[in-house]
Order: sequence, then structure tokens, then C-alpha cells
Amino acid sequence: MSDAATLAQFIRDQAGEAPVEMGLILGSGLGHLADAVEGTAIPYADLDGFPTPGVSGHNPKLVVGDLLGTRVAIFGARAHYYEHGDAGAMRLPLEVLKALGANRLLLTNAAGSVRADTPPGELMILSDHINFAGANPLVGEATDARFVPLGDAYNAEMRAALHDAAVAENIRLNEGTYAWFSGPSFETPAEIRAIRTLGGDAVGMSTVPEVILARFFGLEVAAISAITNMAEGMSDEKLSHAHTKKMAVAGAEKLERLIRRYLSDNG
Repeated sequence: MSDAATLAQFIRDQAGEAPVEMGLILGSGLGHLADAVEGTAIPYADLDGFPTPGVSGHNPKLVVGDLLGTRVAIFGARAHYYEHGDAGAMRLPLEVLKALGANRLLLTNAAGSVRADTPPGELMILSDHINFAGANPLVGEATDARFVPLGDAYNAEMRAALHDAAVAENIRLNEGTYAWFSGPSFETPAEIRAIRTLGGDAVGMSTVPEVILARFFGLEVAAISAITNMAEGMSDEKLSHAHTKKMAVAGAEKLERLIRRYLSDNG
């Protein structure tokens, strides 16, 4: 397995030496944003040590280049904990992102809503999270750097700028707490009732491990959920991954406009 410095140089050799300013990790059904980047696409298979995600709706390639005046690195796929039981599967990609010069990371995901006032098609920016899965990507880290404080895991300035971008685009942007479940099975009605009691606003199977890793590497983080369904027990809809991918399209247009405005105003 290559180290982060070696991979970063491999990427620079193909995409140019200019430092990356910001990374984006795209969730289910949102990979089309990478096509708007003027730059270089590198399959994960060419990046030794990168995960090989096996989830439909993701596009495993790294795209480095210009998006609305900001040099970005877009990860078209993420590895999920439920695929191999490895909460740290995205550690090397995020370490590479830091080695490429980035200081910001924007994460997106598809999530189920636990709030009646946040239906499918809405967007929710994360203000906090609940690690309901209990796994942590820093287990096994040998240094004291593993004790990462998470009181400010979701950067206040990035959140404020994304709210401003939402207002400018006339997009309703809810804010709330995301609860991470391990998956791959969906949550039970009792688990959803528990999360509501604990203060969760949305549930999903990703993002939290990446947030912890990003803070470990010193990246500032923001994350946005595209709401694809009401959580189990809150509606009559039948949950499935196919349904998630279908409904992710509903929020993708708004999410792309939001990201574009954010980059235009905060490049």
C-alpha cells in the first residue's frame, strides 16, 4: 500500500502541482457534480490503497481540478463501514486530501428524516452527530492524536456560509443532528423512536467516520444530507436502497446549486 505522500505526488503528476483548496465526498446519487469539474479524473483502482466501494449509485474516481474558481478534489465514492466492518476505510483518501493542500472538506449523504417538518427532497446541514453505531475510525491509532475533540466538528463559518448560499438560491436548508447507524439493514421503528428521544433529526449509514478522520487530519468540515425518505415507522413508504437512489435525485439539483453558490462566494 502506498503512503499518502506518494499518492499525493502521483496525483499531482497527473492533475498539476497547484494545491487543492477543498475536498468533497459525494453521497448516493450525487456523483454527477464531479462531471462539472475542469480537471483530471483518476479511478480509485489506480490509487494504491484506496477502497473499492461496492455500493451502486457511487462512482469510484477522484476528480481534481477547477470548479467555479476553486481547486477541488472530488471523491465520487466512499467506502461504508457496512461493506467490510472497517470504520477507517476512508483514512488514506482523507490523508491524501490533506497532503494535496486542502484545509476544508464538504461531505454529502443521503439520509432518512426523523422530523415531520423535513420531508423527502429537503436538505439538512449537520450541526452535530450521534455515533449510534459505536465504531470509531481511530481505534488502533498509536499516538495521543487519537483523542480528537469533536465539540466543533462541524465548522461554524462553513455552516454560516452555506446558509447564506441557500438564502441566495432560495433553497430551504434545515439544520440538525445526524445519527450514524452501521447498516446495511435499515433501522427499526424502536431505534428511530430512540433517536428522536436522543435529539436526532436524520439517520444514515455514512459520514460520521469521515468527519472524525477529517478532524484528526486538521480539516475543517461541513456536511449536508439530502433527505430521501422518512425514517422507519414515520410513514407508510417501503424502504430500500433502490428507493434511496431514486429519491436522491430529488435533492441533487438543489444540493448542486447550493454547492455551486457556496464555491462562487467562498472560493
